[in-house]
Amino acid sequence: MTPLAPDLSAFLQKHLPDERGASQHTIAAYAHAFTLLLRFAAKRLKRQPSDLTIEDLDVRLIRAFLEYIEDGRANTVRSRNARLAAIKAFFRFLEPRRPACLEQAMMIRALPVKRTDAKLIDYLTKEEVRALLAAPDCRTPAGLRDRAMLHLAYAAGLRASELLAVRMDDFPRGSFANIRVLGKGRRERVLPLWKETQEAIRAWLAVRPNDVGPELFLNRDGGPMTRDGFAYRLRQHVAVAERATPSIADKHVTPHVLRHSCAMHTLQATGDVRKVALWLGHASLQTTEMYLRADPTEKLALLEARHAPLIKPGKFRPPSDKLMAILAAATSTKTRQ
Repeated sequence: MTPLAPDLSAFLQKHLPDERGASQHTIAAYAHAFTLLLRFAAKRLKRQPSDLTIEDLDVRLIRAFLEYIEDGRANTVRSRNARLAAIKAFFRFLEPRRPACLEQAMMIRALPVKRTDAKLIDYLTKEEVRALLAAPDCRTPAGLRDRAMLHLAYAAGLRASELLAVRMDDFPRGSFANIRVLGKGRRERVLPLWKETQEAIRAWLAVRPNDVGPELFLNRDGGPMTRDGFAYRLRQHVAVAERATPSIADKHVTPHVLRHSCAMHTLQATGDVRKVALWLGHASLQTTEMYLRADPTEKLALLEARHAPLIKPGKFRPPSDKLMAILAAATSTKTRQ
């Protein structure tokens, strides 16, 4: 039996940061995936996590864990696939280090990624965004901080991780006209900011404590703002914004919805999906194409360029053959579903 702890520690502490150049966000996500996996395995095998071996993490246990992720924790398919990606990366790391576990590693790496529906994204209209930006109480330091967070998240289209990682020195030459962002894949980009966003940041800096860490946004204890903390504050401001713009109540507003809203408004203003990809820091245009599917203006332009076909209405005659009638009934049932 091969102890799991030494190899897993080397994977997280040395391989990912030193050999793969992974960001701290990626390392934290992988560590969280293995935290869930080891808790599940320890409970299932009735052992302490530190006593687990590599051989304990066989294909059967990994499959059971993936089912638990979806059913027991009610996670999405996307989260399930993200956990599986972390597990596959670890076993790819193990292949040259533990030849005895090669077959096990290859079987786990062969586990398929589960497909999911490509649903349309949620985004806010410009009126809803204005109501949300006006929701924080600017008479308090927390309100000034929240207004700056919301302004920056929407104006720059930042991921939650990018927003909370912004540091005081990420504004080139000390000016708030631009911001330097380190995104996924360690791709860096510089984005200009509106004057309203600059004013919101300056207002927060006027009350921000000085003797704290380098992060721009802090929690009430002076530490870095967390994803859960930002999501909690966002929910509070969404509830306030609903009073001015009730349509927000029909939408599930998350931190990522602010990024989607920025992308949709940029697409509507420019009509160029390449500019949206450049602004958001996408590595591929395929990722950005989801905004084209959600934007009705693109379809309206196509509709206006076409003419309605002049089709005469006819009468439907049911098939006379019994077998064809069964097939027609099954087809109509599938269509209704």
